[in-house]
Amino acid sequence: MNKTDLITKISEKSQLTKKDSEKALNAFVEAVTEAVSDDDKVQLIGFGTFERRRREKRSGRDPRSGKPIEIPASNTPAFKAGKAFKDAVNAR
Repeated sequence: MNKTDLITKISEKSQLTKKDSEKALNAFVEAVTEAVSDDDKVQLIGFGTFERRRREKRSGRDPRSGKPIEIPASNTPAFKAGKAFKDAVNAR
């Protein structure tokens, strides 16, 4: 399912227009992105949690040359599925 398909599905389930559904989806994505960027956790009970996780610097290997390289520390977004979401996925 791509973004257009998701907007159509939201429109059908919420009885909003596709334009309003797109605005709602874009607002949701923007709000979650801003919150996680600011190191806030977004918890949607039953669905899951969006959060920022820290990856420490580590050593790796250049796949082209095989030489060791140092991978710098970084932040990465993470999603942990909630119990109800997991149960729904496993029920199908």
